[in-house]
Amino acid sequence: MACAIAHAVGILFAHPLVRYAELLSLGLLLGYAFVTGLHAPRWAVPSAFAVLLIDAIRTLPAESGGHGYGWQVLQRATEVDPAPGFASGVALTWASLTAITLLLLAWRRGGWHRRTVAGAAVAACLVIGYAAVRVIDIGHDLRARDLRYSDAPDTARTMTAVVAAVVPATALGLTAIALAAALAGHRRRLAAAGAALLAVVALPHLDASIGAVPLPLYAGDSTALFAWHAIAPTLAMRQPVPALTAAVELTAYLLLAVGLSRAHPTAGPPERPTTPRAVRPPA
Repeated sequence: MACAIAHAVGILFAHPLVRYAELLSLGLLLGYAFVTGLHAPRWAVPSAFAVLLIDAIRTLPAESGGHGYGWQVLQRATEVDPAPGFASGVALTWASLTAITLLLLAWRRGGWHRRTVAGAAVAACLVIGYAAVRVIDIGHDLRARDLRYSDAPDTARTMTAVVAAVVPATALGLTAIALAAALAGHRRRLAAAGAALLAVVALPHLDASIGAVPLPLYAGDSTALFAWHAIAPTLAMRQPVPALTAAVELTAYLLLAVGLSRAHPTAGPPERPTTPRAVRPPA
């Protein structure tokens, strides 16, 4: 837990306290799962955390000692490329999405009950609704811009980029909700809570992906509830929203590791039913 706190604090102040904090956190959680025991199928948790470890290695912060400031040249965009927003969304969510998909494949059998599915449907509507509201609000602001400026970039192409940007994070949110419902059906409440937290983490990722699309500063600003400026940065705390997102995400992984270990006294995934053998009565 100390490594997770160090990782979040390093993001908050834009200066990593321990460069390998996230990697150590995930490695310790995987070690905890091995020590306490794994339920069948035994490949699920190690495979999921192996993907997360690969992403943690890929996103290791740079070594300290570099320059904190640099030059950036901005120029007016004539057309919007849809690739950066989608690429940003994939980079932010691919590891979490792959990990929870592996867990969902392992725990999907026998975990669907009417109450949990109904709750998952409501949560899925909230995730899809937030994505739809963001896209609609941005489109409204861009159409208002077109009425004022005749030489603005093509609105249709810009909206294509925005829609592409929200797809990876929306997929993460929906998959996490499905996993939470399946785990709740197996009475794995801690693990289900971790999956639900990952669905919440998908919302800041969604806004961050939209932020990678070159848009006017005012476009969709009124509905950006989880954007980087939702909590105003200061000179001391430079990245409060990314730090909070990282803290919630690591907490979700902690709950998943603890909730899916044998130390958590609930039944594992149901095994395939076997046909009982007929017993011949004695003559």
